[in-house]
Amino acid sequence: MNIYVGNLSFDASENDIREAFEKFGPVSSVNIITDRTTGQPRGFGFVEMGSDDEARKAIEGLNSTDIAGRSVNVNEARRRAPRPSGGGGGGGHRGW
Repeated sequence: MNIYVGNLSFDASENDIREAFEKFGPVSSVNIITDRTTGQPRGFGFVEMGSDDEARKAIEGLNSTDIAGRSVNVNEARRRAPRPSGGGGGGGHRGW
């Protein structure tokens, strides 16, 4: 199960998150989302746990608790809605 972790402190490290979640079972991966251009953390990330049962326990146990100095929102990650393809651009020609 993929777990969403929101309201993360910009100072939170992968290790901080892993330590918090490992209290509920083995952690498969931790992914802190960063801005593409600046590389700075965006304040959220994702955690994968070894089993769905352990993930549910982690969600219940960690939601609204403190990780790296900030109260986090923890819940089951939802699949991202598909983005429309194409569009944008404009081309830059004026046609007159």
